Order: sequence, then C-alpha cells, then structure tokens
Amino acid sequence: MKQLDQDKKELLFAGTVLPAHPLCLNQQRQLDEQNQRLLTQYYIQSGAGGIAVGVHSTQFEIRLPEYNLLEDVFRITAEVIDEYNISRPFIKIAGIVGHTEQAVAEAKLAVKYHYDMGLLSMGGLQDLTEEEILNRTEAIAQIIPVFGFYLQPSVGGRIFSYDFWRKFVNIENVIAIKCASFNRYQTLDVVRAIANSHRREEIALYTGNDDNIVADLLSIYKFNVNGQQQSVQFKGGLLGHWAVWTSKAVELLERVKDFKNNPTADKWQHLQVLNNQTTDANAALFDVANDFHGCIPGIHEVLRRQGLMKGIWCLNPDEILSSGQSEELTRIQLDYPSLNDDLFVAEFLKEHQVKDTV
Repeated sequence: MKQLDQDKKELLFAGTVLPAHPLCLNQQRQLDEQNQRLLTQYYIQSGAGGIAVGVHSTQFEIRLPEYNLLEDVFRITAEVIDEYNISRPFIKIAGIVGHTEQAVAEAKLAVKYHYDMGLLSMGGLQDLTEEEILNRTEAIAQIIPVFGFYLQPSVGGRIFSYDFWRKFVNIENVIAIKCASFNRYQTLDVVRAIANSHRREEIALYTGNDDNIVADLLSIYKFNVNGQQQSVQFKGGLLGHWAVWTSKAVELLERVKDFKNNPTADKWQHLQVLNNQTTDANAALFDVANDFHGCIPGIHEVLRRQGLMKGIWCLNPDEILSSGQSEELTRIQLDYPSLNDDLFVAEFLKEHQVKDTV
C-alpha cells in the first residue's frame, strides 16, 4: 500500500492550490506535447502545491482506444515535475475513473509514474450499488492514497447518501475528499461524515464547488459528536477554475489563511466581494448558462488569450464555446481585472522563450 510522503501530507493538510490540468492539442486534435509541458511549467511557477492530471479538465476521452493518451499525459506531467527538481513539496495527483478493473489498472499506471495520490471519480457508475463503489474504493486504496471525488450530477456524477460517505471516510488510505457536488446539502453530507469519523484528523477536505470557492474556503462547520463539538474546514481547492489565473488563486488562498489567522472587518468585506466576483467569473468559464456545455473550451479560451495554449480544440469536436460565452469571458476580463494573472503569464512566457533560444 503506497503512502503519502509526510512533507506532502503536511502541505495537503495545511491547504494548497491544486489546478486540474487541461489537455493541449494542435489543430489536428493531436497531443501538443510541447505546449502540454509549457502549461505544467506554468502551474509549477505559479506557486501551486500540486497538479491533478487525467481528470475532467484533461478530457475523459483521453482513455478511448482511438486516442489512448492517458499514459502519455501521466508520463509528460511527471517528467516535467521531475525535471524541475522542485525544492518544495509538490503533490502529483492522477485522475482515476471507471469500474473496478479499469480503476485498478489506472491506479497502477499512476504508481508506475510515481504519482502521490489518485483522484478517484465516482462518475459514470450508475450501474453499481453504493456498497460496490465502496469496495472499489478499498481496492484502489490498497494501491495508492485516495483523493475522493463527489462529482456533480450535471457532468456525469451521482448523488450519494450520507451513509455512503460515513463508510467512505472510514476506509484506510482515503486521505482527502474533493467535494464538487455544487450543492450545499450534499456538501454537508460529506463534511458531517468527516466530523463523525474517528479518522476526521486524517482526511483533508478540499473544495471543488466552483460556484462557491471563496465561501467554501472561509466556511467552518461544527457538529455535536458524542457530546463534543467537532470542527471541520476546507483546507484548499482542487479546481478546474484554478487551471486559469493560477498565481492569483495562490494569492487568494493566502488571503483566506491570513483572514483566519488575523480576522478583521476589512478583510472579511474584501473576501465577500471576491467570493461573488469569483463565482461570476466561474459562470462564464464553465458556461453555466448552457448547462456546462462549454466548460472545458472556456478554460482553454482563457489560456489561449494569455498565450498558454495555441487553440481551444478538444478531442470531441462538438465541445466548443457556446453562443455568447466568448463575450462573457471578455466581460469578466474587463469587470474584474484583479482576478487575472496576465502580467505574471507574460513574464513567464518571456522567460520561457529566452530559455528556448539559449
């Protein structure tokens, strides 16, 4: 059973920024390895505490036989991180999907490339009972530390009972849970299950609720457990939203931590404004107006405008920006200039071009 290194575990529990890595393609919809490497470098230099690859933002289609790109993206990301020889802890997270046989194979592939954790999706398993999904989780936890994933139903997830999460959090080697249900009631089920578990101090709660990022990071939950008040808080975020403007996401998390350590009315007011601005930006990025149809192209478009991607191509040619989405992204850029990291990216690209020409 692979364990999470202590320094990385400390980082995870202290709270960090974990962007969900997109897939860079060329105009022929083939993997653009050079650009893929560039994007990984951007996340490292942005100050992120790790990267999740092979996840929804990387496009689940990479697993289809006609593309067969899962191992490539695992390998490329791992190589870039190793080449950087990062002096601080940096968590490599591999997306794991599918029924037990497929999930086990993907977990073993992740271990082959020295990934630290597996982000275990519970999406697309409507034919399995909750008990069967728990058995699947136990099988993966025997291979790699598990980062649980409550995926919202509108993009292929399903709703789980409180009893499911109560059992889930008691599985040894489940180290973290990404709550991305986009639903406060379902989020509460996960948090309450952690609070009531004897493993409550062994599980890091991360937000994936892109509609509620800052509010989640600020939230403090308390539950009466056997006559004692048990507190649970979100430590950080593993987010598709944080695949863009990543250096600003790092600043945001530091602002939240600063407020928690030294709360003032001014800081609280600023974070409340920032929360609503971030949610507005996410609506444009994730194409909420069109039931998330353009969520991946939206991420790509922001990166393309910054020069971090060459185009917004997806493996599925039907995945394109929705009508009006580009205009919404422009509005966000103009209305909330403090959210973007265009200046940081410009400096990063200048430095990268210099290195390429040396």
